[in-house]
Amino acid sequence: MLDDRYSLAFKLYPYMRSPDQDAPSPVRHPVVVMGGGPIGIATALDLGLQGIPVVLLDDHEGVGVGSRAICFAKRTLEVAARYGCGDEMLDKGVIWNVGKVFHKDRKVFEFNLLPEDGHRYPAFINLQQPYFEKFLVDRVRAAQAEGAPIDLRGKNRVDAVEVKDDHVVLDITTPDGPYRLEAEWLVGCDGASSPLRKMLDLDFEGRVFQDSFLIADITMTADFPTERWFWFEPSFKDSGASALLHKQPDGVWRIDFQIGWDVDRKEELKKENVRRRLDAMLGPDVEYELVWTSIYTFQCRRMKKFRHGRVIFAGDAAHQVSPFGARGANSGIQDVDNLGWKLGLVLRGHAPESLLDSYDEERIHGADENILNSTRATDFITPKSKASQIFRNAVLDLAAEYPFARPLVNSGRLSVPCIYEGLSLTGADALAGGPARTRPGAPCPDAPLNDGYLLDRLGGGFMVLAINTDAPEGLEVDGIPVRTVQLASADDPTGNLAARYLGAASSAVYLVRPDQHVAARWNSLDDNALATATRRACGKEPA
Repeated sequence: MLDDRYSLAFKLYPYMRSPDQDAPSPVRHPVVVMGGGPIGIATALDLGLQGIPVVLLDDHEGVGVGSRAICFAKRTLEVAARYGCGDEMLDKGVIWNVGKVFHKDRKVFEFNLLPEDGHRYPAFINLQQPYFEKFLVDRVRAAQAEGAPIDLRGKNRVDAVEVKDDHVVLDITTPDGPYRLEAEWLVGCDGASSPLRKMLDLDFEGRVFQDSFLIADITMTADFPTERWFWFEPSFKDSGASALLHKQPDGVWRIDFQIGWDVDRKEELKKENVRRRLDAMLGPDVEYELVWTSIYTFQCRRMKKFRHGRVIFAGDAAHQVSPFGARGANSGIQDVDNLGWKLGLVLRGHAPESLLDSYDEERIHGADENILNSTRATDFITPKSKASQIFRNAVLDLAAEYPFARPLVNSGRLSVPCIYEGLSLTGADALAGGPARTRPGAPCPDAPLNDGYLLDRLGGGFMVLAINTDAPEGLEVDGIPVRTVQLASADDPTGNLAARYLGAASSAVYLVRPDQHVAARWNSLDDNALATATRRACGKEPA
């Protein structure tokens, strides 16, 4: 941090003494979340909105300093909308869909991440992480006022954990001294350096890349458009091997400089040295102020398993990727989206504990996909040999003239939702002529309806989506309610619903999971097939 005026730190849950600290013996809670970053807050919110009592423990008292993650993807905004705070993020964020790639001082090509219409949310917004967290906490406060059983505890540092067969014991330190509590389930959302991971003697597997990037957030008035600009071998002096430019809210711009591995970090972060790089990039006529600086290293790593008995890891505590592609925080929100409904079903007795093994399966699949894309991007951005650099630059030269070469250019494959195709919870694909984009395992794409958007209608429980065919209301499978949304061609003013969910079929029935991934689909409703697919999605049917 360089300037307190732009620190964006919010003290949102100051320390308050809890009744648990005065209890004669440790109080047991259904879920304890360790870590108050965006993934921890989202986990607490997800569970609390289901009516699951949850305690969040954070060693701080609110939102941290510095912009950190800034790119939030369409899928993350759709999840936030389900929680009730998507529009607030959209209103504050800087919307962008277009990216441009340069080699030295030549534009190689540009791309549009959302060229089609018919979506409520854009491909990306840029929004400083402290704002993202604050909107989540604001929603927690509103949910608490509505009766959601969420308890945020600041200045509650977890110092030790002991994992039992049916619960976890936590030793906690507060300004008033230590106390102990118990959790049926502990969710570790305590970041890349995860103290919880260290307490359990667990580690990452993967690669640490020998390169460093300098982040400089600045305020300035400039003519740059609201786009993602990436330079390979930029021609401006002292910029390093690559550079990245993004616009954020409040007139703040994010600039990344690739500065190499063997650098003196303390020296590089000196104000005069940061300004030297910025001056070379922006030129003498641009006035700016430094807001925040940091240096990061590429890491593409994950834990071998995300579930360890009664302890489950999510977000950066479970996996790390390089920031190019905006796959860190967005992937963490997908973790929450996957875990929340499963843990809720288990705690309510509607699913076996083994359902949580599917969180391990599906989100490791997602982490491996992110690591693969991030590793490829890192290898393209930072060639490891002279031959690799010659190849990379040849691709860039070709891409300026020939469309076939452009898919080979990799300045970061930007975050998209994971597809769980072929994994254990995925059910039947019996929709003859159905579109590939909505096959079982895929996330549901949005579509405009006469009275709003499809994803708003789907909500957050199990759902039958029936298009041009009948489906009864009030369905239930093993005590789990399955709501129905019935639509016809008259409800589809733009034709996007038919294109995305019917394809060549004249009618369709979809079973949609609470995280809005497709569980199974058919041309018409079959009660037995629906029950089987629902049980399978709840971990009750064999794969």
